[in-house]
Amino acid sequence: MNLDTLNTIDKAQAYQIFEACCCAPNWVEEMVACRPFTDQQTLLAQATKIWQNLNEQDYLAAFLGHPQIGDLSTLKAKYTNTSDTAGQEQSGMSVAQSSVIEQMLLLNKAYLEKFGFIFIVFASGKSADQMLDLISARIHNDRHTELTIAAGEQAKITANRLEKLS
Repeated sequence: MNLDTLNTIDKAQAYQIFEACCCAPNWVEEMVACRPFTDQQTLLAQATKIWQNLNEQDYLAAFLGHPQIGDLSTLKAKYTNTSDTAGQEQSGMSVAQSSVIEQMLLLNKAYLEKFGFIFIVFASGKSADQMLDLISARIHNDRHTELTIAAGEQAKITANRLEKLS
């Protein structure tokens, strides 16, 4: 899809496209309302500005659109609107050794219990071992620090998905 198409499709179609990039409803609604975008830089700048002005509830809503890293078995069934992109983004986990996946799943559970949201990381280009190292380090953070990091990672994921639109 090119920028001209994104600017001219109806609101419902634009909502679906933006929702596949980030499923926080307030972010999606504001992105739809901001159209038209003059160029990709403007699109990305507006996405960042909107994201930075959201609150914790919005961030948590966005996180709900992701499967847990390494939980590839439920990816397609539960996360249909982002399963293709999330599967590509998590491709490092698909070739991981079973011991790494098992460790990742255990840490995912502990992370969720500690913070109340799943581990969010910009996974594109990262190996399973790198993601395991990241969750192992980040699980020791306090909730505020981790929410801030996760929101930053979500912003990277969203930007990457928006860049792939054109």
